[in-house]
Amino acid sequence: MSPFVSRPGRLMDQVHEVLRFHHYSVSPEKSYVQWVPRYIRFNNRQDMGKTEIERFLSHLAMNRDVTASTQNQAVNAILFLYRKVLNSPIDAEIRA
Repeated sequence: MSPFVSRPGRLMDQVHEVLRFHHYSVSPEKSYVQWVPRYIRFNNRQDMGKTEIERFLSHLAMNRDVTASTQNQAVNAILFLYRKVLNSPIDAEIRA
């Protein structure tokens, strides 16, 4: 089965559409919609991958002093972005 492909448009509109397609509940949807832009703004670039994900997660742990649970929410949102919205899986294991 091929992955769901959202309509072209703004990235956050695509994120919302894919979340709804996969029947995510309200709580994860709110969380993901907050973490995706934070990740993108942190990196201030379009070409991002494993290194940028790990750098963002390290920043959260070291500079923002977030809990493991919060960091886990962030990584899940970022992986959702790559795997489900962009259809570009991050194959290597992400280390927080």
